[in-house]
Amino acid sequence: MKYYLLAGLISAVVSFLVSWLVWKLGLKYKWYPKVRERDVHRTPTPRLGGIAMFIGVMVSLLCAWFLFPEIAGVDYFRLVFAEPGRVLAVLAGATIIVVLGVADDIWDLDWMTKLAGQIIAAGILAWQGVAIVSLPIGNTLGVGSSYMSLIFTVLAVVLVMNAVNFIDGLDGLVAGVAIIAGGVFFLYTFFINRVVVQTEFFFNLPSLLTAVLVGACFGFLILNWHPAKLFMGDAGALLVGFLMATSAVSITGNIDPAAVRTRTDLLPAFIPILLPFAILIVPILDFGLAVVRRLSAGKSPFSADRKHLHHRLLDMGHSHFHAVLIFYAWTATVAIGCLLFLFLQWWWVVAFVAVGFTICAIATFAPLGRKRAEIAAQSRAGTGAAVDARLDPLDRAAATRDIPTPGDPS
Repeated sequence: MKYYLLAGLISAVVSFLVSWLVWKLGLKYKWYPKVRERDVHRTPTPRLGGIAMFIGVMVSLLCAWFLFPEIAGVDYFRLVFAEPGRVLAVLAGATIIVVLGVADDIWDLDWMTKLAGQIIAAGILAWQGVAIVSLPIGNTLGVGSSYMSLIFTVLAVVLVMNAVNFIDGLDGLVAGVAIIAGGVFFLYTFFINRVVVQTEFFFNLPSLLTAVLVGACFGFLILNWHPAKLFMGDAGALLVGFLMATSAVSITGNIDPAAVRTRTDLLPAFIPILLPFAILIVPILDFGLAVVRRLSAGKSPFSADRKHLHHRLLDMGHSHFHAVLIFYAWTATVAIGCLLFLFLQWWWVVAFVAVGFTICAIATFAPLGRKRAEIAAQSRAGTGAAVDARLDPLDRAAATRDIPTPGDPS
């Protein structure tokens, strides 16, 4: 465990230091775009924080690969790097995604170019074996042919990347969601390898990727917390989605079909695919609604607008801070609920999720109740003012007892 913490700490420190450097250089050389109409912020802010996160991830992974054996005297991560092609595929895919994101942040690429780059990055993963190789379909764990594995992997990685990118509209939102989701997923990887599958394969690629991703998000979040000094941009959001999806699909290869002896064991085998999608249910819902909305209007599914869920929360009356906390709460409820299925009876989990959803729903829609109360109060006040305006001066004076009306005995 301590070596995962060390990897996460290295990623966090490097990410923070490079984020600070990018922020200073961005202000000095004006590496920021004009504020757009759909943007929530009103001050031009550098958007290249994804570069800092990428460097933090790269440095941490390379340290685990080459320096940790020298420091500890024992290569605890030897199993992670026993197949260097898999690690190199992750690094290559992440590099493609970050270059693509930086280019989009600077030149605003068309959606076909961005989608093609995402498919190439996901395809590299599948080519080197970082792919969905097992699912609980029927009584088996197979996904069919290698072509099916490729298709499932590319679809999953591209979907998660774009879902994460779609919610990147508020300060600290993506980084915080990734920290919550990554923390829960790391606990899952520990449980699945040490308890369910009962192997010593605790030092594995999914856990290491999750640790360095959480660390990079922590380091970046210091400068991204509201009011943000630095944005991660498309490079950072796509990188977060890419690493989250990569961790999820790569752990499916750690499930030995022979170890899944009963149907009860199928749930833990299925959670690596369910968990990231369950955690990202709100972003994925936002992504789906946006695609339908834009295609119905005859626009590109990747064209920008100001109708995302985080925009709607702000329009409902939530503050920036409260909107981010609401996303955190929904993410934590779903993520922890999925994890609890491995430890508790299903009815306890359902009760936990139901209570969590209720609290989140109340917090989400609370401003609507306040708005209705304010409108009703304004309506009553407006009605009184309208009646008052119809009174002649003498009647109005009588109503306020300023002067007597004719015939008043006083």
